[in-house]
Amino acid sequence: VQLQASGGGLVQAGGSLRLSCALSGRTDSRYAMGWFSQAPGKEREFVAAISWNGGTTYYADSVKGRFTISRTNAKNTLYLQMNSLKPEDTAAYYCAAVVSSDRYYVDPLKYDYWGQGTQVTVSS
Repeated sequence: VQLQASGGGLVQAGGSLRLSCALSGRTDSRYAMGWFSQAPGKEREFVAAISWNGGTTYYADSVKGRFTISRTNAKNTLYLQMNSLKPEDTAAYYCAAVVSSDRYYVDPLKYDYWGQGTQVTVSS
């Protein structure tokens, strides 16, 4: 399984970005997926997660109400819509996947597959 994240960039505070994550390889399995962020010198942090069918989502308190996670299984693609961006959102964002048909995961250790990361920089 390979994950390819894209969509990062430089944006002013208050702006928006939409990240995408394309899954390839064993697309016949069912995957729970998530987004994590990592700023320089900090540990990787949970941002948002979604169940295989998209019916259940979960967000870190810091992004609740500003970010939306979604997926299109027909295209094997995961999204993260980021609105009202703040300078503290600046980080590399990673998508992740784990075989699961019925739940989401917050713990990064539960995920088996990771994308390469896409950089989001929010200027003040």
